[in-house]
Amino acid sequence: MRLFGGNQNSWTNHLLLKVANIIGAIFVMGGNVYTVISPWDVYYSGKETYFTPASWSFFVWPLIHMLILGTCIYQFSGRGKEVIIERIGWKLPLLDFLNAMYVYSWTIQEYRYGLVFIIFAVSVVAQIYNDVRERQLRNFCDEVFLHLPFSLYHGWTVCLVFMSAFEAFGVNAVTEPADVWTKVAVFGSLVLLQIVDFSYAYSAIEGDLPACFAITWYLFAVVVQQTPERSPFVHYSALGFAIFSLCWVMRCVIGLELKYRGRRNRLGIGEETTRLLGGH
Repeated sequence: MRLFGGNQNSWTNHLLLKVANIIGAIFVMGGNVYTVISPWDVYYSGKETYFTPASWSFFVWPLIHMLILGTCIYQFSGRGKEVIIERIGWKLPLLDFLNAMYVYSWTIQEYRYGLVFIIFAVSVVAQIYNDVRERQLRNFCDEVFLHLPFSLYHGWTVCLVFMSAFEAFGVNAVTEPADVWTKVAVFGSLVLLQIVDFSYAYSAIEGDLPACFAITWYLFAVVVQQTPERSPFVHYSALGFAIFSLCWVMRCVIGLELKYRGRRNRLGIGEETTRLLGGH
């Protein structure tokens, strides 16, 4: 397979956009790394709410950004150019900008600004997500550098919308007990995340495993952070929904197996294997 086929000078086409994609990806990745190693210790000193996950959950960001760097390399291929350059276009640099502004707002604890930026970021990544999923025929590189990063990105940022809303308008879990309205908001948010998780699981025959995994990852991080001592209702509600979300992950795993088996049958691999094993 020719990964970098076509015109020898094709890599220079849309060069400004390609450079913007690379610079944006490196800049956002650097910003997230800085929040981890900075002396402000952002992941451990931010506002604690009753929907805040454990700090280790945020290390999903490096995985997403490493995959996006692979996407930036893949844009120089013929197949990658069709989606990244011609279909996604300038939405990826815009997403990098919104992500950077969200991280900056979160770092300086301007949570309402952060909520605005993450909502816009979700709307942009949703458009990119749909652009990627419209491509029906995907090879291995398409799965790794297009579908995987933006599915993770979409699922994770949806979770961050809820987290940011609690940071912007919720009570401080360290200093204030969870009142009735806080418990209702937490339970309602958990229900909405399950609905989103369900939509991912049944968005296609194989579902969307990375997006479902991102939500499940977030929910279990909430379970760990929101201990029974802080609020038994929040802890056990999150635990129940986190366990339930595993059903959607398993649904995607089964869907992938069924899709792979159907592909094998279309290629005649199953029949050939049966004959080799002495079947009828």
